[in-house]
Amino acid sequence: MNIKEYFVSIFKGLHSLIKGMEVTGKELVTPKVTEQYPENRATLHIPERFRATLQFIYDENGGHKCIACGSCERNCPNQTISITKRMVDLPDGKKKMKLDKYMYDLGSCTFCGLCVQVCPTNAIEFSNDFEQAVFTREKLLKQLNYLPEKDEPAPAPAPAAKPAAAAVKPAADETKTEKPEENKE
Repeated sequence: MNIKEYFVSIFKGLHSLIKGMEVTGKELVTPKVTEQYPENRATLHIPERFRATLQFIYDENGGHKCIACGSCERNCPNQTISITKRMVDLPDGKKKMKLDKYMYDLGSCTFCGLCVQVCPTNAIEFSNDFEQAVFTREKLLKQLNYLPEKDEPAPAPAPAAKPAAAAVKPAADETKTEKPEENKE
């Protein structure tokens, strides 16, 4: 190392020190803001994009749009979501997947938003209710489909057709009349 490089490194070090002291000095004179949290709940501003907890979007009739496809469960990086589904028969004879339980573990959620992004029916969203403190981990496990499922309408009974056995009865009567004749001979 020569003399020129030595003095250049000293001046770079001093420049870096002055720059750091400048940032520290600005923070020293900046007015401090203290949130009076429990007292200012009514005026507290929470950003709209804040991700607090996952929830279903229910319509005015109490129904949700979840089709139990499982894409949110598959895309969750740490298996926070677990879906239990069942197959039901529709009135027209087809089968359909129905959601039985949608369990969400808030304690292991990373709030990445992948589940909301991949939902094909936009059935889930993040709320911005940030007060989620509880005393036990069991209370962090939530069932999102808390409203009861609407049952499918029962299939209408098929109209009663004329029984085919009525056409067979006269033939049975003819055989009865023949049998006594055979006995007479």
